[in-house]
Amino acid sequence: MEIKGVINLSLVDWDGNVSSVFFLPSCNFRCPFCHNSNLVLHPEREKTIPFKRVEDYLKKQRGWIDGVCITGGEPTLHSDLPDLCSKLKDMGFLVKIDTNGTNPMMVKGLIEKELIDYIAMDIKAPLTVEKYSKAIGINAEKLLGKVKETVEILLDSKIDYEFRTTVVPTLHEEKDIEEICRSIKDCKKYVLQKFDASLGKKTLDPGFSKLKPFMEEEMGRFLTASQKFLVNVKLR
Repeated sequence: MEIKGVINLSLVDWDGNVSSVFFLPSCNFRCPFCHNSNLVLHPEREKTIPFKRVEDYLKKQRGWIDGVCITGGEPTLHSDLPDLCSKLKDMGFLVKIDTNGTNPMMVKGLIEKELIDYIAMDIKAPLTVEKYSKAIGINAEKLLGKVKETVEILLDSKIDYEFRTTVVPTLHEEKDIEEICRSIKDCKKYVLQKFDASLGKKTLDPGFSKLKPFMEEEMGRFLTASQKFLVNVKLR
């Protein structure tokens, strides 16, 4: 498993847990607002971190760190993801994965084998080819069915999960959020994340780094729109 980045300790990547974060390379999306463009476009340029190094760190932090978040890129592209999850579980850590939902069989297998404890699935836009294609930077026609399948897997599962949408100016309006919420009705948790180019990271499409984020008042309206359809919604 190629680990291309690590945050040793995070209080924000897994609600209610202290975690380490592993960044895996490559992604099958080209979201124009992505802040991890090097991992997406040029993963070979990023130095691989030996698992032994992170393993040693985690052993020293056992009892303080609750779990490990595996993100990317898109983790489910890697066939050895189950092996990584298994190693972390054997060490006594909880495991969370972030996914774009395009590998439903991988997600289903991880759940059935009890290799993960939490899933955060991004829903980039309303589940139509036109709107999803705009949000992910490629033609979504062949991938959207898999995204919908993963949504159904999570809705029918007993695992803890959240759906989340990064709300981006030029890509999202209030009606888009309402449309997303209709497609995930009765979900356990939905999170609205504010896109913020001021974080200092380059976006995959340089034009998005110049966008002003939605104001708090606007995010409040998105929240209110979501609460018409879903019980558990939060801003992040």
